Amino acid sequence: MADSGGLALFHVSTDGRDAWSGRHGEPLGDGTDGPFATVERARDAVRGLKAAGELPSGEIVVEIRGGIHALADTLHFGAEDSGAAEAPITYRARHGERVRLMGGRRLDPAAFEPVTDPGVRLRLCESARECVVQIDLRKQGIVDFGDFASRGFGRKTTAAHLELFFNDEPQTVARWPNTGEFLTIRGFTKPMIDEWGREQGELTGGFLYDGDRPRQWAPRDDIHVHGYWAYDWADSYERVNHLDGERRVVETAAPHGNYFFGKGQRFYFFNVLEELDEPGEYYVDRLSGLLYLWPPSELASAEVLVTAGSEPLLAVADARHLRFEGLIVEGSRGNGVTITGGDAVWLTGCTIRNHGNWAVRIREGINHRVAGCTIYGTGDGGISVQGGDRATLRSCGNAIVGNHIHHYSRWSRCYCAAITAHGVGMHLAHNLIHDAPHNAILFTGNDLLIEKNEIYRVCMETGDVGAIYTGRDYTFRGNVIRQNFIHHLGGMGMGSIAIYMDDCVSGSRITENVMWKCQYGILLGGGRDFEVTNNVFVECNPAISADARGTDTRAVWRNMVTVTMKERLEAMAPHEPPYSERYPEIADVVPYFAGGEGVPPENNLVARNICWRCPTWIHEPWPAGADNGITEQDNLVNTDPGFVDEEGGDFRLIGDSPAWKVGFLPIPLNEIGLRGTTLSAGVE
Repeated sequence: MADSGGLALFHVSTDGRDAWSGRHGEPLGDGTDGPFATVERARDAVRGLKAAGELPSGEIVVEIRGGIHALADTLHFGAEDSGAAEAPITYRARHGERVRLMGGRRLDPAAFEPVTDPGVRLRLCESARECVVQIDLRKQGIVDFGDFASRGFGRKTTAAHLELFFNDEPQTVARWPNTGEFLTIRGFTKPMIDEWGREQGELTGGFLYDGDRPRQWAPRDDIHVHGYWAYDWADSYERVNHLDGERRVVETAAPHGNYFFGKGQRFYFFNVLEELDEPGEYYVDRLSGLLYLWPPSELASAEVLVTAGSEPLLAVADARHLRFEGLIVEGSRGNGVTITGGDAVWLTGCTIRNHGNWAVRIREGINHRVAGCTIYGTGDGGISVQGGDRATLRSCGNAIVGNHIHHYSRWSRCYCAAITAHGVGMHLAHNLIHDAPHNAILFTGNDLLIEKNEIYRVCMETGDVGAIYTGRDYTFRGNVIRQNFIHHLGGMGMGSIAIYMDDCVSGSRITENVMWKCQYGILLGGGRDFEVTNNVFVECNPAISADARGTDTRAVWRNMVTVTMKERLEAMAPHEPPYSERYPEIADVVPYFAGGEGVPPENNLVARNICWRCPTWIHEPWPAGADNGITEQDNLVNTDPGFVDEEGGDFRLIGDSPAWKVGFLPIPLNEIGLRGTTLSAGVE
């Protein structure tokens, strides 16, 4: 944890009192004074001194002692809580102590009891009856259980239901089939023709499945399904409106799903008491208020936490030069931390975990920073950051640096990345990202620098997916993706791509990256003006795929280019400053719209790259016979480059490597990842 220095002006402790002065780190022996009990009281004390003009010079520090600081409501900070560039205001954990700002509620392990109700026991499978225990949530002071909302691809961010964490591990709402397994859609009741001319299932109809277990489920009024209904990159959660166990038909409530029901697509049922059949599963009976759990390990000594509250635990709006250091923020059904507007709000060395939505959401403002934080266990993504002005290309200067983000996107499985960045002028660097179903870094906008990140074991449950991804805009320019190490990706169906420039997006510089054991290395999806230089591809197939989809005559692609892409291009006024000055090459796109033949890929340079053990170097483009717009120069393909330790993931080059002869430049591998110390955090 970084220590910003500065003497503590106020102190907060779980054994403090808000009636005290807060000037002391521990209660005085005579009980007359000591630390505050709450962060809110310390915040108000700082406000009072500031309003009276009595703040001392230099950094102002509020030191928080270790322990659990329960937050029943959002902890708000506003413009009145601002510091100054030379005198920031910092709320930090005392060095070496674990400060937990907790929105969730801990359950008493001793309050769990065996299940004795004959009706409930009959619904449980025989193996679970003596293992599942129950607790009355209302007797624990919990009366709001939340709801299972329709969430996922194309849905608005919605607070999660009550979730259960056992010793910091998320437990699973009882489901069929069990975790890691899926059923498949066998057919549908209401046929339709999709945009590609294929027969699919209309969402307002039902879909068919295999298996007879649902015949045993009763009642059936709060069962839900999660599925990749049409594509492996678009999931959603839906309530079951009608379940016919005899005909094996499911009908969902509106909004039903995404696109259509596709035969062979994956789904599962959840929130089914009868399917509470393995350790780590739980079920909440919203009528009785009883929570049923099969404990994954010894219950008596466990910390059992349920999430509470739909609002963020820490919300900062329009504040300047405000810092939070070394805090653990956990247990909301909504977001962990939100930052709106303002200047130089920093989160440093914090752990933000086990939230129903995002760990951190930043909206507008400048010079905000999330650095050295650990983020995991989120229902949506890790950090979502937005800033700058795309029309004027005004930079925001926001930075996401040196964070460890893993096991995110627990509920919304698609397009909720570890880092989602939209805007102008951001720095995403030195982050370690792993274990997720879909993207690692998702970006849109201009002048973003994405460098020195290590990414592995992402894209594990989805297809047609990129670890680093952007798409569908000719005006996303000035972006640099360099010196990242991306390895050991997953991928379903159409597979995964290390760096995915989708749907005619253009103009990024992709350089000095290492891609190892990825299904695809780089995919250029019909775009223009790319520089792909000095990268290393090892065991990818293909190393590069580049197509000309912008010239495809099929309606899907032609409408994308002539309607969507054209509208987005015109919205940025490419013939006027600042775009005409910063990115003059965009003007070359405009004449193609008048021609009506689509927009071809052009001016793509692929030079001085290493390709080793990749069955395909550059994949043949589509449409058949199209030009991918690539100029190749000085690439080393299918010649042993002489890595120091290929098997161990050390892709430095030996002294007499043939790569030096084609002009390959050394990549600073020891600067990639957390703290710039190592290439590999391991994949074990």
